Amino acid sequence: MKSNGNYDWKFSTLGGVTRVSITTGQDIAHLDELDQKLWTVLSCPVSGLEMEDRTLAMIDADADGKIHVNDVLATAKWLTGILKDPELLVKDGDEVSLSQINVDVEEGKAIYDSAKSALEYSGKEKDSISLEEASAYHDLVFAKPFNGDGIIVPASAEDEALKQTLTDAIACEGGSQDRCGEAGIDADGIERFYTAVSDCLAWQEAGQADKENVFPYGDGTAAAFGAVSAVKAKLDDYFLRCKLAAFNPTDASLDVSADKISAVSAKNLADNVAEIAEYPIAKVAPGQALSLVSGINPAWQAAVASLKSLVLDVEYPDAAELTEEQWNAVQAKFAAFNDWNAAKKGATVEGLGIDRLKEIQAADQKGALLKLVEEDKALDPTVVSIESVIKLLTLNRDFFTFIRNFVTFQDFYASFDGSVKAVFQAGTLYIDQRSTDLCVKVADMGKHADMASQSGMFILYCSCTSKQKAGAMDIAAVITEGKIDSFKVGQNAIFYDRDGLDWDAVVTKIVDNPISVKQAFFSPYRKFANTLSERLKKNVADKESKVSGDMSGKAGEINLAAPADPAAAPKQPFDIAKFAGIFAALGMAVGLLLSALTKLITPWTNVLIVLLVIVVLISGPSMIMAWIKLRKRNIAPVLNANGWAVNARALVNTKFGSFFTKIAKLPKVKGKDPFSVKTPCWKKALIWLVVLAVVFCFVWYKIPVDKRPFLKNFPAAKVKVEAPAAESEAAAEATLVAEPEAVEADAAQ
Repeated sequence: MKSNGNYDWKFSTLGGVTRVSITTGQDIAHLDELDQKLWTVLSCPVSGLEMEDRTLAMIDADADGKIHVNDVLATAKWLTGILKDPELLVKDGDEVSLSQINVDVEEGKAIYDSAKSALEYSGKEKDSISLEEASAYHDLVFAKPFNGDGIIVPASAEDEALKQTLTDAIACEGGSQDRCGEAGIDADGIERFYTAVSDCLAWQEAGQADKENVFPYGDGTAAAFGAVSAVKAKLDDYFLRCKLAAFNPTDASLDVSADKISAVSAKNLADNVAEIAEYPIAKVAPGQALSLVSGINPAWQAAVASLKSLVLDVEYPDAAELTEEQWNAVQAKFAAFNDWNAAKKGATVEGLGIDRLKEIQAADQKGALLKLVEEDKALDPTVVSIESVIKLLTLNRDFFTFIRNFVTFQDFYASFDGSVKAVFQAGTLYIDQRSTDLCVKVADMGKHADMASQSGMFILYCSCTSKQKAGAMDIAAVITEGKIDSFKVGQNAIFYDRDGLDWDAVVTKIVDNPISVKQAFFSPYRKFANTLSERLKKNVADKESKVSGDMSGKAGEINLAAPADPAAAPKQPFDIAKFAGIFAALGMAVGLLLSALTKLITPWTNVLIVLLVIVVLISGPSMIMAWIKLRKRNIAPVLNANGWAVNARALVNTKFGSFFTKIAKLPKVKGKDPFSVKTPCWKKALIWLVVLAVVFCFVWYKIPVDKRPFLKNFPAAKVKVEAPAAESEAAAEATLVAEPEAVEADAAQ
């Protein structure tokens, strides 16, 4: 079939869906011609997959955390452009022959030269390079200070003075990470650093030019300004409240209310300093100055003390209070400092100090640092291309595997024999004498369960922890075989990841769906039994509670006085007529019931039909729904809940699903278990009663209707027996004549 081009695609049926077959390198080379509607997956996350993070990051070119169709197409185009023979992509192995690298393209030539350099370093004379050899050369080159990334580190400078300047620049500008793993700085960072040094020095010189106005408190001006700024808003608020109090003396709302203080006093005051700080800085009164010796809000006492020692003691020595005019005059003295401080430049290097900044400016080592950057960039591009060599070897090894799990689900449908597994299969869960290989990592448990329930699968959500690996992991394990009665939330299990490490697993949630039609047959009875058991437990508990309460309540009401004489109460005489009437009615009812039962079970096949109808009515709907769900059981919602965009159904029918869950097979053991629990007597009695009931019904059916006990004494229950064909009409008439007499005789009795 041709799609979006002239390439002839091959198709096959996988999981009940017709899918394109990707089996050759030419298929990969022509992926851009495949209609996107025919792709099994449109996007998938780069996390939670059983594939190297490095491989997934190489495919996710835009590093947005998801791999889209365009990312796959770009990777396929790059690979088939670098390799001469695309068939190499479908072969196992992480080694590529240098003769297969296309040197006709610029990047291919750089990769070829870099691969040759790596082989020369390893001392091996051969025409192919492996991923291990390329990685060893990569680690050697990029461990050096000069590695072609345009970032220099302190080790890049040999002169100690230049090294110190480089260290200061990295500390001030934050720097970038060099390929060797250390913090470094690039050319732009160096330019920003020296610009900040110049700006900061110019700003400092501007302040020194008007020193008397800018620094009214000398070297302590910055600290004094900080003390003023810390209480400015609170003091401005206080003096305005005092003015309003003078304007309206009767308004008590300007001060802190007694209710607020009472409310906070019941708490631990040390834990409520922030709330106390919201109160006015001192008690509000009309036109009142701020006392500096008493009455200060406890939350502001330290700030006011700092203001007094740094500013007020200098301006108003021995002052016991601060007026609004004095406060305004203090703030005015910092106007020039405030303007100068607002114009600050080069704040990133201010921490180095004025002396160090002057030293850096005087040394003028900017040119030397930029020269080091150029030396780093000038490194042989064939060495830098070793990263492209590693990319080629890694994708040559893994890209076909990724294709089989993205464009198609070939690995998933080939996982039944255990030779391969899909990239989303996280490992194996062992629980309740069975194992399941269909386990998927879960990123968000809440969102996942809502969507995954649409899959029609029985899912156990488990939280897993491991001593070998840090952190925890959530998984969704699909159960496809066996009984489900024993699964409970909180049940413990063991999970083995793809590396073989064991994790302690705990069931946290269960999504209940049918596993098989057989299991669905018993499902209504199981649910009924569970419901009945829960109600019985609840009723028993309620009765026990009620009885205990009644007994406790009546215990104090017991009258210890002498009991009444039983002889004093008159006895009712025995009414034989009443007793006979009750017995007669009871006998008639039994006769009618047996007569109806006789008609129902005649012939005996009616019993089987009735039982069959009952079973069908109870189990039929459940089995039909199970059959429908099992035919539509789909892994796609489980993956979609994890951030995938699955574009086609991925059905897991009963036969295919049975490969994922394996139940323990136990041999037959001869001999008796000495610790086995014996069958209770009531169970044995119940079994015998059922057997006797069946025998009774069979014997009852065999007895002629007119000779069955309990019926001949009840006229209403009599059944006419059809006379044999051989009898004459006269015998039939004699029977009809005799019947009224028999009825009268019975009535007389």
